[in-house]
Amino acid sequence: MAIRLKRAYDPPEHSDGYRILVDRLWPRGVSKEEARLDEWARELAPSSELRKWFGHDPARFDEFRRRYTEELAAHDEKLRELRRRARGATVTLVYGARDTEHNDAVVLAELLRRAPPVKRPRGAP
Repeated sequence: MAIRLKRAYDPPEHSDGYRILVDRLWPRGVSKEEARLDEWARELAPSSELRKWFGHDPARFDEFRRRYTEELAAHDEKLRELRRRARGATVTLVYGARDTEHNDAVVLAELLRRAPPVKRPRGAP
């Protein structure tokens, strides 16, 4: 599965493939032309309450990851769509945070890379 992460302030490249902004807020100072996005998935961004609580504090990242993962459970169909897309081509999750290790795109990429549980028919081994 080809999932990449990239800051919105870094120049787009052809190798980025499908570029999707995963923040609720548009990155300050970046024009739509500069961003060259294929999609803006606001619905996959953390809720405003969670984003404000986290405040990009690395000490809160583990709890942020847990809470954000719970929020993402409500978007199962969109997550499946992104997994399908990433199996066939590169998907780049674009985000605006300065911290490249403690942000919502990191959590979303981890979740997408994990295979969802396989649903087996009742009685199947």
